[in-house]
Amino acid sequence: MSESAAHDAIEAVARDSYGRLVAYIASRTGDIADAQDALSEALVAALETWPKNGVPDKPEAWLLHVARNRLIDASRREQTRRDAEPLLQQLAGEAEATTPEPAPFPDERLKLLFVCAHPAIDVAARTPLMLQVVLGIDAAKIASAFLVSPVAMGQRLVRAKTKIRDASIPFRVPDLPELTERLSFVLDAIYAAYTTGWDCLPDAASTHRALASEAIALGRVLVQLMPAEAEALGLLALMLHCEARREARFSSTGEFIPFDQQEAARWLADLMEEAETLLRTAAGFGQAGRYQLEAAIQSIHAARAKTGKIDWPEIALLYEGLVRFAPSIGASVGRAVALAQAGNPSAGLNALAALPQSSVVDYQPFWAARGHLMELLNRKEEAEQAFARAASLTDDPALRDYLLKRMAELP
Repeated sequence: MSESAAHDAIEAVARDSYGRLVAYIASRTGDIADAQDALSEALVAALETWPKNGVPDKPEAWLLHVARNRLIDASRREQTRRDAEPLLQQLAGEAEATTPEPAPFPDERLKLLFVCAHPAIDVAARTPLMLQVVLGIDAAKIASAFLVSPVAMGQRLVRAKTKIRDASIPFRVPDLPELTERLSFVLDAIYAAYTTGWDCLPDAASTHRALASEAIALGRVLVQLMPAEAEALGLLALMLHCEARREARFSSTGEFIPFDQQEAARWLADLMEEAETLLRTAAGFGQAGRYQLEAAIQSIHAARAKTGKIDWPEIALLYEGLVRFAPSIGASVGRAVALAQAGNPSAGLNALAALPQSSVVDYQPFWAARGHLMELLNRKEEAEQAFARAASLTDDPALRDYLLKRMAELP
């Protein structure tokens, strides 16, 4: 077998199986860092062996067998090794006993996601930890995406893994009611990763923009593992609807295009159709939640691709439910804009005025919304002030130029 073909095979196995292998080993040893180290050594061994001997019939089982041996042979924490050795000895045998390829051995990634979202883990480490241990994203790339130094991100991840090991956090799917609380952490972490990638500038580093794709991959993993969890379906639907419109946010010359002025023909129909299927499936469970409501709002916007219109009264109604179900400043600002677009800008402005000043003083969407509502009410001076404030609060030059243009063109 050629070296390039072997490398391609190793990359494919690593891409498709990394999270399953780490979860499978770590769930039995309780040590994520050691599982990652052992798997890395197994992949290096594959690079040396597979070009000479060919890709094994069960590549995952081969990697698991080598990783098991590396763990047993390792000298660090010898007592831990002796305690874990009976379980480690089972790993390769279990893998060999699985059904023939391509059927994988049992998928433990859901347990790993819940471990990463354990309340004992620092909130700032949960999302990066999921990206690294479930998807295999390099710590340096994660650091770039979250705008911290690689050293700081590395230390954050090491502390989290050490906490998991030393506190003996169990690798299990929690029981109710803990399940609901922990699942919300998992969902919020995935969405935080997506919005971090979504909000990046058009010319941002590819590792930063790719974070949105990695978050969608995590969302797909969660839906695969919890297909009856309505909010997991809702979150994936929400991300897919947003992702479908990514490229339409800017013109070919880099100018920002507001949502209601985007060319619907540039939206990706396949992603929107998948999102709609997910949302219908979620609705069938009869368990309303934040992400389903947000996805439903995006669904109405997406309908413009077929109808040419936006049903603002329906969007306003959904926002009413959202601010009651999951109150936030962002949802409240969205509700105010929807009220105005539905024909009642005064009600929208009153809704904005009711928000705590301390929460909106530096919140850019609030000031952009205020400028828009003041424009609808023909209050030019106040609209100018709001647009200027909004422009000063964004690092995106395209958005800043758009807001300043809106201010300059006020009648």
